[in-house]
Amino acid sequence: MWLLWILLLSLLSAVSGGADSKAVTTTLTTKWADTPLLLEARYNTATAYYDLIVKKASALLSSVQVNMLKFALSLRAYSATVHSFQQIASNEPPPSGCSAFFSVHGQKTCDAESLEALLKTAPERPKPYLFKGDHKYPGSNPDAPVVILYAEFGQPDFQRLHQAVSSKVSEGLVTYVLRHYLANPSGKKVYLSGYGVELAIKSQEYKAKDDTQVQENDPVDEVQGFLFGKLKTLYPELKEQLKELRKHLVESTNEMAPLKVWQMQDLSFQTAARILAAPAVDALNVMKDLSQNFPTKARSITKTVVNSEIRKEIGENQKVRVCSSIHLLHFHHHHVFEVLRSEARVMEGLRSLHIETPYIHDILKLNVQPSDSDYAVDIRNPAISWINNLETDHRYSSWPYNVQELLRPTFPGVIRQIRKNFHNLVIILDPTQENAAELLSVAEMFYANNIPLRIGLVFVVSDEDDIDGMQDAGVALVRAYNYISDEVDSQSAFEAVISMFNRVSIGGQLSVGDVVKVLEKRFPYVEVSSVLGADSSYDSNRKEGRAYYQQTGVGPLPVVMYNGIPYQREQLDPDELETVTMQKILETTSFYQRAVYLGELATDHDVVDFIMNQPNVVPRINPRVLSTSRTYLDLSDTSEYTTSRVTRAIWAAMQTQSANNAKNFITKMAKEETAAALQKGVDIGDFLFFLQGMDVSLFKSAYEGPKFDFLLSHAAYCRDVLKLKRGQRAVISNGRIIGPLEEEEVFNQDDFLLLESIILKTSGERIKSKLTQGFSFLRASDLVMKVDALLSSQPKGEARVEYDFADDRYRSVQKEGDVYFDVVAVVDPVTRDAQKLAPLLLVLKQLVNVNLRVFMNCQSKLSEMPLKSFYRYVLEPEVTFQTDSSFSPGPMAKFLDMPQSPLFTLNLNTPESWMVESVHTRYDLDNIYLEEVENIVAAEYELEHLLLEGHCFDVSSGQPPRGLQFTLGTASDPVIVDTIVMANLGYFQLKANPGAWILKLRKGRSDEIYKIYSHDGTDSPADSDDVIVVLNNFKSRIIKVKVQKKPDKFNEELLSDGTEENDTGFWKSLTRYSCGSNLPAPAPETSQFISQSIDRIIINEKDDVINIFSVASGHLYERFLRIMMLSVLKNTKTPVKFWFLKNYLSPTFKEFIPHMAKEYGFQYELVQYKWPRWLHQQTEKQRIIWGYKILFLDVLFPLAVDKILFVDADQIVRTDLKDLRDFDLEGAPYGYTPFCESRREMDGYRFWKSGYWASHLAGRKYHISALYVVDLKKFRKIAAGDRLRGQYQGLSQDPNSLSNLDQDLPNNMIHQVPIKSLPQEWLWCETWCDDSSKKSAKTIDLCNNPMTKEPKLQAAVRIVAEWTDYDKEIKRLQTRSWCARCINQADKFLSSSSDIHVEL
Repeated sequence: MWLLWILLLSLLSAVSGGADSKAVTTTLTTKWADTPLLLEARYNTATAYYDLIVKKASALLSSVQVNMLKFALSLRAYSATVHSFQQIASNEPPPSGCSAFFSVHGQKTCDAESLEALLKTAPERPKPYLFKGDHKYPGSNPDAPVVILYAEFGQPDFQRLHQAVSSKVSEGLVTYVLRHYLANPSGKKVYLSGYGVELAIKSQEYKAKDDTQVQENDPVDEVQGFLFGKLKTLYPELKEQLKELRKHLVESTNEMAPLKVWQMQDLSFQTAARILAAPAVDALNVMKDLSQNFPTKARSITKTVVNSEIRKEIGENQKVRVCSSIHLLHFHHHHVFEVLRSEARVMEGLRSLHIETPYIHDILKLNVQPSDSDYAVDIRNPAISWINNLETDHRYSSWPYNVQELLRPTFPGVIRQIRKNFHNLVIILDPTQENAAELLSVAEMFYANNIPLRIGLVFVVSDEDDIDGMQDAGVALVRAYNYISDEVDSQSAFEAVISMFNRVSIGGQLSVGDVVKVLEKRFPYVEVSSVLGADSSYDSNRKEGRAYYQQTGVGPLPVVMYNGIPYQREQLDPDELETVTMQKILETTSFYQRAVYLGELATDHDVVDFIMNQPNVVPRINPRVLSTSRTYLDLSDTSEYTTSRVTRAIWAAMQTQSANNAKNFITKMAKEETAAALQKGVDIGDFLFFLQGMDVSLFKSAYEGPKFDFLLSHAAYCRDVLKLKRGQRAVISNGRIIGPLEEEEVFNQDDFLLLESIILKTSGERIKSKLTQGFSFLRASDLVMKVDALLSSQPKGEARVEYDFADDRYRSVQKEGDVYFDVVAVVDPVTRDAQKLAPLLLVLKQLVNVNLRVFMNCQSKLSEMPLKSFYRYVLEPEVTFQTDSSFSPGPMAKFLDMPQSPLFTLNLNTPESWMVESVHTRYDLDNIYLEEVENIVAAEYELEHLLLEGHCFDVSSGQPPRGLQFTLGTASDPVIVDTIVMANLGYFQLKANPGAWILKLRKGRSDEIYKIYSHDGTDSPADSDDVIVVLNNFKSRIIKVKVQKKPDKFNEELLSDGTEENDTGFWKSLTRYSCGSNLPAPAPETSQFISQSIDRIIINEKDDVINIFSVASGHLYERFLRIMMLSVLKNTKTPVKFWFLKNYLSPTFKEFIPHMAKEYGFQYELVQYKWPRWLHQQTEKQRIIWGYKILFLDVLFPLAVDKILFVDADQIVRTDLKDLRDFDLEGAPYGYTPFCESRREMDGYRFWKSGYWASHLAGRKYHISALYVVDLKKFRKIAAGDRLRGQYQGLSQDPNSLSNLDQDLPNNMIHQVPIKSLPQEWLWCETWCDDSSKKSAKTIDLCNNPMTKEPKLQAAVRIVAEWTDYDKEIKRLQTRSWCARCINQADKFLSSSSDIHVEL
């Protein structure tokens, strides 16, 4: 205790007053119920249960893998996986009274005795769909009936049913699949980690804080490590002194005074110097503290002196590395977990091969993944008949010859005419095929129009000697072409071929007569039979053409190749072929420009040789070899199996005979009649008699000897590991399985050469270079094979890059012994990236053995505060427990001892695919003012949805089908959510939760006009009618869908003026909750989850309903919003439906709105949309909300909503808004009110009167965004939303652009998307309009006044006479609804207490 007294005495002398500690805490839970750790560990209760899981896992996993398991359980990484099975089970549905059950082809039971009967009738029913993530029991028979067991591990029912079905597996009678199922899910939620929480400092230029007081919570116990609650309990006599000490500790770190510009300039380097000065073991903690609490640390950091050596080193490293900030804004912690786990697996695999640690890290840095580039075949083959040659033909003689011409500037899209064979088009075709004429006509068009394209032809015709040109049209054409080429030239021969095809009728086929007619016309004195007949000498390239086609393996005829790269089948349509070829010419030009610029290609080089020496040129195109989708195996598995006499004979020959004799013998053995004879018992010696040179006695001794047991394991390996059936063939190369090959499929010498070439290029040579030293030749050869199999089998990720640095000042101590992860971080310490990276690296150090180096990447001459917010990143290395061995409440962001003078706004920074909402807090999270808070502001968020994103294109046009709608649901409930496709990238998004979902076109015009053509990234085959998507993790999911118009709807448009989608208004895709006046208010505690029955209410949007859209964030603006709604309802006679952006509404507003809807008889929906990842992100909450006002109008509302009115939350409406809805926009997509110009004293603030805006508007008005009307039909028809997003994407890259995003953007686009100016009386604002015009105002907007900066509340009471009455009326309703909620909760509590009493 004497230490405490000394501490108090030493510190109290410095106490200068202050305030009590204040804190903000944030938690995030899932919407679904908690999932058992045991089930998560399958892919993770108290301490004893957790320890048991870890102990059992330790027997099967390495130490690194155990740490990965702990991290996964801390992240709850597989909670979504477990819940996805729960959702799948709910769609069965489960039999009543069963905690576990079987499903056998749709028939369900929990009676093990009934399984036998269900299996007997199973073949009468279709097999169930099995998902990629399903757990199949080892040894299951894939051809047998499927038994799905829904059960929970560890429960008695699971054990009972598992034993029943596993016994059937051992008999080969079933395919056994296990899916997790909880009969009684927990009432708790899953607490998540892996997200950031920002406490940003808001500007207080305009007071935007509500004056409504709230109840307080429990006090914070800890300040800078001191547990004051505990100290006050232990030492009550020091209560006052402890309070003073607490004040001092809080105030001593809250230095929030603004810095001068000159003080900010070196903050990045000064922060780095402070970090580098700390001991290596503490450096990360220092970086975390400084970056996450920068606003209070900045003043003290300005006093740090930066060592010139540090500054020099950072500069040198930036030159070497060309450092740039590591972008972690949307980094996903689950991705880090997957990378760690994958790397650990590879490192341990390499270690098991007895490779030392230094070699391991050299090998890991290799890029061995297959290339995604298009492969080409060599076109330097005499079988190709070239029609022209740009380098030698006279017709191109006027073109420049120097390759430097490529670097000469031209207009975009201009094709350069240079006398070099840069672009080569080869057409391989059978002249008798129907589409041959179309392809040749495209080639003729290119040639006739002097397109710089060398064109070559390969005719694939019969190569049989007894077939001549008088019998076969293809042979006739080849001989005629060769004759004309010899007599005249290749151009004339090509023209003659075109003439021959011109004689063929549409849909017809080339005949010998067509060839003869053209030949006779052009060469009347030649005997046709001497050219085409049996004695013709014009047969060159006939056999060579077919041989070249077969050798290249380019696929079915016809084939078109650009510089040796085959076109896709769908690109062979004549129109498409022309477009794609021109596009390839333009794209390839940039490749040549780079080569010329770098000196890789000069004028005296052979361009075709240069093209054919590129790494993507291969001897043969074999999709099996070149595909990037590959299967690898573990090369060490062996077991026993019976073998055949043929196999023994082949092995004996290989062991005892010369290579040539063995080859002849194997050829004999491979014949079907030989195998059949041996099977019948014919003696092997009978076949040796016909083979000369074989050592028969040596062969027989090996054949009949006992040393062929290993052949048994070969057979078992083929069956159990390669999954080959009897007689199937496959090729294994460095662990890669190519096969099983089809019965008629050829895999010849060229394919083996191709396979060898690909392996050497992608992995073999690279791995060999790392293993040549320190290993014997034989061991190195074996290691190359095994290492290749290990590395190549890993999922493809980002390309690995090895960085060299000039020096490293900070490097954490590498742990000795075990395998370690080599981690290099490059970061600017005063960025958001540093706020996230520091806690991540700290967790990483606890998880695994790391060799960590952190390099500073500082900026100089800063002109503003680099970090204006406090930040916490929620991430824990393993599950934590309380002192009583129970689970801790969950991961939590804690902002302790915060300064009290600033006004804060709270933001969550979550992974891209997470949609979260605030579900419980008493405080206004948009305006947190800690001086008015006693202790804690506790914010509770919920992961409401996981986002399913996609891109959709029409296969016919290649364009996105604007206005197309998709639905997502289940078999029993097909429309749970739906959405609209944007024109920008064909983007769409749907909300869902873990489970299996079916994607369909929405019933109506979407379904009538289009059909789904193909899909990628889904969980069902690409040609399946049902598009199934399984969401079973927290990572982003992006799919691609191609659609096609139905034949009879080819000329119809989705957004045509004369038709409408039969859309019924529960537009639930955008997570909309709908409520009507005749509905009872839902229970307050569940009001944010409006019940299914309410969601299902059908509201006909085509009725006379006024649709009003508004956005609000923070209690003050929500207060204004309620008053705006009341003013609308008081003055508008037509039924009203409000649409609110749900993303930023508080729990309080969402609880109250159903009561208000019931009281005043209006409809409402909450719409929600996630800012697309490809659209430039805003980071400030206010600018994000502005973006939502204008950027997504075309996709937020159903197609059936013709017009939407936007009314700002801080407006008062004094007229019937029906007049505004019916206002004639004269063809414009939207109408805005211009800014008033009658209040002359504000002229100095009218920025649009001068500079950029005056010139851009060119006499037009600058419009205010507080009130506007949108004709959604016109808006979508002219793609206004896509244009606005495109312009935003360009302008928003400049931080000085779009200062007032929601109104600057439409005014900037006024020339492309016209605005109809509404009459001035539609919006009156005291700031800009004079007092005399107020009496005619139809709406009054509470604009901010840059001159007086009057607070909103004060201005509202002063300017709008009826505002106070409206406010009081709303508050009376709030009081009544609050009382009703209290009574309801009390009734529920008494009811639950009664139930407990009965049970006791």
